[in-house]
Amino acid sequence: MHYTGTIWRPPYEAGSLLIEVTAGCTHHKCKFCTLYDDLPFKFRMSPLEDVEADLLEAQIQMRSWRSKQVKRIYLVGANPFVLQFERLEKISKLIHQYFPECETIGCFARVTDVTLKTDEELKKLHRLGYDGITIGVETGDNEALTFMHKGYLAQEIVEQTKRLDQASITYNFFYLTGVSGSGRGVEGALESAKIFNMTRPKIIGSSMLTIYPESELYEEIQKGNWAEESELEKLNELKTLIEHLEIPVYFATLGASNAVWVEGTLPKNKETMIAQLEKICHPDNEAVLRQYRTNLPHL
Repeated sequence: MHYTGTIWRPPYEAGSLLIEVTAGCTHHKCKFCTLYDDLPFKFRMSPLEDVEADLLEAQIQMRSWRSKQVKRIYLVGANPFVLQFERLEKISKLIHQYFPECETIGCFARVTDVTLKTDEELKKLHRLGYDGITIGVETGDNEALTFMHKGYLAQEIVEQTKRLDQASITYNFFYLTGVSGSGRGVEGALESAKIFNMTRPKIIGSSMLTIYPESELYEEIQKGNWAEESELEKLNELKTLIEHLEIPVYFATLGASNAVWVEGTLPKNKETMIAQLEKICHPDNEAVLRQYRTNLPHL
């Protein structure tokens, strides 16, 4: 298989067949991100010959293992949805050539990737199987989005996800707890809840900001331009977000960056989740939680 560097996928895609169609990130400017620093390039499209070779290899392996049918394929890379419609169409046709039973195709996407597609192209992509894409929106806090160089503002999250809704393409969000910085966590959570309540994600997965020395954000901290939230601030931010979400959605802290596991369906499990976080948000727990983050070698 033609995998390049560390392969990242959401935890809920563990059962999907992973096929690389891009490597790296087209944006590659977020101050906190070090996920693709192991690559010698910013972004690269996989040759279609490599994509087809990987599909063939996977098909042969599935037959030899007599495995269950492949119902979902997840395209890996930071944001494969950035690819032009014609290329995504060709990839879909290759997938259905080798795995005709495949029902849906997922991938990571940036908000700005959706902007590049016409409404008709989005509808066609849904008919081709693209569904359940994961968008790393991070926050609905414009101050944080601007400082972190995300490349879009909160209102664009609403505008572009409405276009996905109209095309019947479902989507999931990743929220980055702590991205608003010390003293602004609650404000960032309130702004995010306001934006998210105008959208229709199926899943909101929350990761927790972990700052590594290689990141541009680390340099900003050294210069005194930004300060990190304490671990208890981050948990209080998370609690605030859950409290103010009014949409039906599955919410979970996903990935190694979270020292605390919280999950449930909103609004059904809201009170239980809030109570769990309130119990942990005790001053005595700050040192233990900080030690966890300090000792986290990689996300």
